[in-house]
Amino acid sequence: MTPDGIVLALLNSRPVIDGTPQDALADDAEGRRWLRTHGGRGSEGELRFTRRARDLLDRVVRGTAPAPTLAEVVARAHQVPHLDVDGLRWELVVDEDERFAVEVILAWDELRRSAPGRLRACANPECALFLLDRSHANRARWCSMAICGNRMKARRHHERTRTAGG
Repeated sequence: MTPDGIVLALLNSRPVIDGTPQDALADDAEGRRWLRTHGGRGSEGELRFTRRARDLLDRVVRGTAPAPTLAEVVARAHQVPHLDVDGLRWELVVDEDERFAVEVILAWDELRRSAPGRLRACANPECALFLLDRSHANRARWCSMAICGNRMKARRHHERTRTAGG
């Protein structure tokens, strides 16, 4: 999975389906399975740490918390340089239960720097998902035009026609 893909996967692990909030990490067994599917080890400690990291990252991306809020996720991680015939590479040194979440935060930071303002929450207030806007104009508003976009446009149209008719 690509780095931006894993950021979106973690942020979007709490969708609202048919009006009911879901959480892929809520149930311990399902959460450990989700982690293994997405590149983690699936340990209990990793699940706990990833839940906390997801909550913090959600707040940062929504703009309700500043980026330094994520410092607690990466506080014990560091990178060690290695030089060989192929050049310089960096090795992440971190507790195994924290590795997945730290890698997600590192991927988020790279995304934040390489595509500023492109990762954001869906504009549908009833949706809990995030989107990565890859459009040239950087104007995408919904996680899915087919679902949230159509709902929001239909809602606005209904409100306009009701107001105009009444």
